[in-house]
Amino acid sequence: MNSYLGILTFVFHVLLVSGSSINLPILSFDEGYSHLFGNDNLMVVKDGKSVHISLDERTGSGFVSQDLYLHGFFSASIKLPADYTAGVVVAFYMSNGDIFKKNHDEIDFEFLGNIRGKNWRIQTNIYGNGSTNVGREERYGLWFDPSEDFHQYSILWTENQIVFYVDSVPIREIKRTQAMGGDFPSKPMSLYATIWDGSGWATNGGRYRVNYKYAPYIADFSDFVLHGCAVDPLDQSKCEAAPKSDSVPSGINGEQRVKMENFRKKHMQYSYCYDRSRYKVPPSECVINAKEAERLRGFDPVTFGGVHHRSKRNHRTRSIQAKASSI
Repeated sequence: MNSYLGILTFVFHVLLVSGSSINLPILSFDEGYSHLFGNDNLMVVKDGKSVHISLDERTGSGFVSQDLYLHGFFSASIKLPADYTAGVVVAFYMSNGDIFKKNHDEIDFEFLGNIRGKNWRIQTNIYGNGSTNVGREERYGLWFDPSEDFHQYSILWTENQIVFYVDSVPIREIKRTQAMGGDFPSKPMSLYATIWDGSGWATNGGRYRVNYKYAPYIADFSDFVLHGCAVDPLDQSKCEAAPKSDSVPSGINGEQRVKMENFRKKHMQYSYCYDRSRYKVPPSECVINAKEAERLRGFDPVTFGGVHHRSKRNHRTRSIQAKASSI
């Protein structure tokens, strides 16, 4: 009877992810992750299948994968805190900053809180070989309230491509170019999830800060997928590939590309490729879309139109140490 119930539970959790067009095994928290920081601000719930991480006036919290991975498909379902969340940052990302302190790689989802009545925003970014001086940020709104229910956020990382997904809709694609060199993430990385105080920059450039009278801020994670090539930490030239699966995307097909273009047209609020106050010549990997450029110029003519302004805009360059500053 117990084994039968176990099979039903496994099938149920696979169906949860397959409902978003990804049919891959779901790991329990203890199968894939370990506590990173925050003491009792991390709580494993629902028979080990979900975890709460929280931020209060004492500390944030977070967890990290037990393995390093070289390429793969990585996903989690996340429900963000509600109400006043200005200054709060929830991150789901890959990094090797603990191993390569001066030349780390990173692939980031960052969720930026907001004041009451304003929606969360998503920021994506990549670093390769410590290239933190070249910001590759994009920011977006969403077509739903991410604090009302769980939504799936995924990263596809291959030798030549990175794709960010929200509920299986690709929202950003980065293709490796020869000119990028080491700026494209290429070394084994761990998966991380954290919640922390980003008051200095996260909401309107730091204008609105975390208000701890609304704490604790709780982010819920579940449906953990770690489908990648697990690297031997003692010999990083070797990795144990995950079983092949037709459910792992190999790239963006025609239908998905239409969805991505529609998402970006409706929801993209910032892209470094069009930021003429930062880059007079866009970085090599940028594919300039005239309609995107025109829409962003209308949104912010100073940043995206090259219009001179008396005050110089400040742009954030984040490192792994800043993320874990409350550890």
